[in-house]
Amino acid sequence: MDIQDERTRLLHGEEGGDGDPTGLMSEQDAYLSKVKNRNLYLATFASVLGPMSFGFVLGYSSPAIPALGRIADPRLRLDADRASWFGSIVTVGAAAGGLLGGWLVGKVGRKLTLMFCSLPFVFGFVVIVAAQNVGMLYVGRVLTGVASGVTSLVVPLYISEMAHERVRGLLGSCVQLMVVLGIMGVYLAGLYLDWRWLAICSSIPPTLLMVCMCFMPETPRFLLSQGRRREAEEALRFLRGPDAPVAWECARIENACNQQGSGFQMSDLKDPGVYKPLVIGVMLMIFQQMTGINAIMFYAENIFEQANVPDSNLASVIVGLIQVVFTGVAALIMDRAGRKILLIISGVLMAISTTALGVYFYLMAKIHSTSSLGLADIQSQAGVEPHADLAWLALASVAVFITGFALGWGPIPWLVMSEIFPSKVRGVASAACVLTNWSMAFLVTKNFQDMMVRLTSAGTFWLFASMCVLNVIFTIAFIPETKGKTLEQIEATFRGASGP
Repeated sequence: MDIQDERTRLLHGEEGGDGDPTGLMSEQDAYLSKVKNRNLYLATFASVLGPMSFGFVLGYSSPAIPALGRIADPRLRLDADRASWFGSIVTVGAAAGGLLGGWLVGKVGRKLTLMFCSLPFVFGFVVIVAAQNVGMLYVGRVLTGVASGVTSLVVPLYISEMAHERVRGLLGSCVQLMVVLGIMGVYLAGLYLDWRWLAICSSIPPTLLMVCMCFMPETPRFLLSQGRRREAEEALRFLRGPDAPVAWECARIENACNQQGSGFQMSDLKDPGVYKPLVIGVMLMIFQQMTGINAIMFYAENIFEQANVPDSNLASVIVGLIQVVFTGVAALIMDRAGRKILLIISGVLMAISTTALGVYFYLMAKIHSTSSLGLADIQSQAGVEPHADLAWLALASVAVFITGFALGWGPIPWLVMSEIFPSKVRGVASAACVLTNWSMAFLVTKNFQDMMVRLTSAGTFWLFASMCVLNVIFTIAFIPETKGKTLEQIEATFRGASGP
C-alpha cells in the first residue's frame, strides 16, 4: 500500500476517528487506535522470563549460603569468606555478561541474544547441582552471573523496541517486577527445598524462556537496521494486530534508521544525541547502586532479628513481598505519572528512610555505649530492653526504603536505559550502563563491611542518604520525561536539548 494513501486514511474520517469530534486526529493517535496489544503482551511475557531467571540467581544465595555453611562435606562447606564470594561473584560474571550482551545484540539481534542467555543460566545451575567442591560452586555462580548480565541488557531493549509509546512504561517496568518475583519465588522455595533441589527449581524459568522465545519475533527496529523491511512488517503485524496499518510505523522507523546510519564509531561520541543520553544512563546506574539497596537487603534479616521477629526467613519473604507489590504499583502508574516524578518521589522516600536508619544505629550505639558503632556490637546487645523501644524505627525505615526503591529507582533506570539511546549505538551504550551497574554493585557489596567500620553504621547510612539527595537533584536537573514519546521523539529531544 502507498504510504501517502495510508497517511491520508490515518488522518481523516471514520477510519481514523475513534470518537474524535472533528473527524481529524494526529497520525500517531489514529494509528494507535487500531493497535491490538494481545500479542505484544504475549511477547513481553516470554521475554520477562529472563528477568525472572535473573531474580532466581540473585535470591538463590540467601537460602543456599546458610545450608552450605552447615553441610558436612568440607569440600563444599562455606565459611564467612567463601560465603561472601559465593554471594558477590555473580556481579563479576554479570559485568562480563553486560559487555558480551552489548556485542551480541548488535551482531545477532535481540531475540537470539535472549535465547542464548538461557544457556549459561541452565548450565550454571547444573554445575551447582553437580558441584563436588567450592570451585564448582563459584563456576556455577559466574555462569549464572554472565547470563544475568546479558539478560539485564537485552530484555529492556527487546521490550522497548517492540512496545509502542502508550504501554512502553508499563511493559518496561515488568522487567524489575519479574526480577523481584523471582527473588521472592526462590525465598519461598528455599523454605521447603535444599540447595540442590533449589538450583534445579531455579533452572525452570530459563528453560521456559528458550522454548517460548522460539515463537516470538525479532524487534522491528533491529530488522530495519539490517535492511530486512519485509520481516520488520511481519513482526509489526504480529505485535500490532491485523487492523493496524503497520506500513506507516515501519516507514517512520526506517526513516529514523536511515538518518542515523549504521554501526557505532568513536566519532559518534561527539553527537549530543549520543553523549547526553550516555552520561544520563551511566549516572542513573551509579546512583541506583549508591542508594544503598544492597546494604539494606543484606542487613534486612539482621534488623528484623533485632526487632524480635521470630523467623528471619519469613522476614525475607516480607521484604520480597513489599518489593513485588510496589514494583507492580509503579508499573501500573508509570505511563500516567511519568518517569521523572516517580524517580523524585522514590529518591525522597529513600533519603528519609536511610537518614532514619542512620539515626537508629546512632541511638543504638549511644544506648549501649559501644566503642565501635558496627552492627556486630548492636547484635551482641539484642536482648537489651531499649532495643524493642527502637525496633519500630528500624522496621519502618526498611519498609519505606523498599517501597521507595520499588516505586522508582528499582525499575526506572533500566526502563530509561532502554528508551534514550539511538538505535545504532543502543547495544554499545547499554553495555556501558550494565557494566557500570554491576561494577558498582560489586564495589558497594565488597566494601560495605569496611565502610561500616570506618564510617560507623550510622555514618554509612547517612552517606547513602546524601547520595539519595544527590540523585533527586540530578533527576530534576538533567533527566527528561520520556512518557508518551516514541523512541525517535526521545532521540530528537536529546539532539535539541541542553544538558550533560
